[in-house]
Amino acid sequence: MATGEQVQRLKSSWIWLAILGVISLIGGVLALANPFAATFAAVLLAGWTFLLFGILQIIQAFSVKDWPGFLWSLLLGVLTAAVGVSLLANPLAGAVSLTMLVAVLFVVLGVVKVMYAFSLRPVSGWVFALISGLLSILLGIVIFADYPWAATTVLGILLAVELLSNGVFLLMVAFGLRSA
Repeated sequence: MATGEQVQRLKSSWIWLAILGVISLIGGVLALANPFAATFAAVLLAGWTFLLFGILQIIQAFSVKDWPGFLWSLLLGVLTAAVGVSLLANPLAGAVSLTMLVAVLFVVLGVVKVMYAFSLRPVSGWVFALISGLLSILLGIVIFADYPWAATTVLGILLAVELLSNGVFLLMVAFGLRSA
């Protein structure tokens, strides 16, 4: 349970939560409008992120060549870059792997949101955080139940629902904090 002082600090950040909520809602509407494109975009974004991380890791490894962990650092960079190239070269196959990752992520995010909700309990809107957390857990389970077919459009739809749920939860908590 948050103390009065903690609620006051949270209250001063309500506008940031509201902005994040609106951004999440916009992203959810766009993803729902074209779930295949949302799935494809997520795979490409993940691919570019892994590739960039891998390249930066390789550069970092060569900056400390005399370090005993050089080979491990280099291997980490090469493997990460290879994952990025793989996702970019074959995004549809990458969607299957990313679908599994997202399912796990939804379950973990759901558990964290549930815990977050209970820590917000005196604040108006905490129930929306709880509902969002439970919805995230349910979405993860739905993906697991339809795996690997979920990799084409269902993933985009589920991502849209997650973004919409997240946006509503953030706005409700923001408005609750504003009126606290």
